[in-house]
Amino acid sequence: MMAKLLKNREILLVVAIVALVALIALRFPAFVTPASFARVYNDTSILIILALGQMAVILTRCIDLSMAANLALSGMVAAMLNTAFPGLPIPLVILAAMALGGLLGMINGTLVWKLNIPPIVVTLGTLTIYRGLIFLLTDGKWINAHEMSDTFKALPRLELAGMPVLSWLSLLMITLMYLVMSRTPLGRAFYAVGGNPHAAVYTGIDVGRTRFFAYCLSGTLAGLSGYLWVSRYAVAYVDIAAGFELDIIAACVIGGISIAGGIGSVGGAVLGALFLGVIKNALPVINISPFAQMAISGTVIIIAVAVNARAEKRKGRVILRKAEAV
Repeated sequence: MMAKLLKNREILLVVAIVALVALIALRFPAFVTPASFARVYNDTSILIILALGQMAVILTRCIDLSMAANLALSGMVAAMLNTAFPGLPIPLVILAAMALGGLLGMINGTLVWKLNIPPIVVTLGTLTIYRGLIFLLTDGKWINAHEMSDTFKALPRLELAGMPVLSWLSLLMITLMYLVMSRTPLGRAFYAVGGNPHAAVYTGIDVGRTRFFAYCLSGTLAGLSGYLWVSRYAVAYVDIAAGFELDIIAACVIGGISIAGGIGSVGGAVLGALFLGVIKNALPVINISPFAQMAISGTVIIIAVAVNARAEKRKGRVILRKAEAV
């Protein structure tokens, strides 16, 4: 029974997080308090939301390198809307950011689907395009806190039942993604396409369209994260979240989402993001230098990839069994 539990990726991650927290507590006991854990979760909420979107894409054997750039462009447009129309209701600003993010995701999905361009090439190109569009829109200028309305900045920090709205939104996204992945044909299609795209075709699944919807989903979540990032940190500029796409992918890999597609879970993506969140929040308080932090994070990613490679020797979710050779 114990051996079976230890083969479960989510349980192993929980054990790793607990062990990491215990080691940190030896150097900084104040880190191990409910209030501290709540802050870590809140700080990691945006990464969790983005990892959920990336998970959907990776499950279909694709990748989205443009999520951070999508976040930056959507967040900048949300900030520009707020400065131009301060009285515009915040829900409409959020919907506009999500719609723009979804549109940018649609562009990625269409290029991958219709033109059959490798996903890494498409999203590397759109990453640069989206960053460039921010500069063209703003001429390189920043939008600072004093230019944003108080209601625009307040929502992520607003507390409900003792927890910030940002944390509640991440919990809502986790719940919705769990339902999508486990209870809908689209979620099952993500696994089928990633597990065996050729077999998926025989079940009536359109592989290209499924990947298109995965990119739409990741783009929409990036758009939501764009508003949350800009409003929480009260600043918008060209290089928002520069390089953050690596953290997003790392969260998925650490969480057991297979780069080869078809294997992974919502719980794994969340735990992978939390593992990174604990590292990024805890290492500075125990006086680990930024360069050492980078080395530690990189080492964790390599170990996670190695563990995934071994785990993938065992079959993941079987959608269709291969026909026996005649």
